[in-house]
Amino acid sequence: MAQFKSGDFSTCDAPRPGRPKTVTTPEINDQIHELILEDSRISAKPIAEQLGISRERVGSIIYKDLDMRKLSAKWVPKSLNADQKLQRCQSSEQLLEFFQHDPNYFLSRLVTMDETWLHHYDSEAKQQSMEWRHSVSPRPKKF
Repeated sequence: MAQFKSGDFSTCDAPRPGRPKTVTTPEINDQIHELILEDSRISAKPIAEQLGISRERVGSIIYKDLDMRKLSAKWVPKSLNADQKLQRCQSSEQLLEFFQHDPNYFLSRLVTMDETWLHHYDSEAKQQSMEWRHSVSPRPKKF
């Protein structure tokens, strides 16, 4: 307010004294990008330790300068190739035809079993599956 009263109507920040930014250089950005490309699951802490800079600065470079995000894998029930997908479609269409032809006969021939509980062991947690990806790249998939 005092600046406006004195006649200074500038909306730009004036240069301030202090330590200039020396960490955010193209060379450091390239080194961080190379480390991420070598291991897309690396966290900011080992990068900071290896380059001798703060974790906050590493995070800022990754998010702002490299435009990357750490994404967890999207769970997909099964990875099918084109032949398997075609076979499933044909089987489903055939079952639908049987049902439409005579629903009572189809349902009378349907066999069900009692439930069996199986424990699914997932060796990799959601946090462990997170990878650095550019903002335009697709999410990794986990089958």
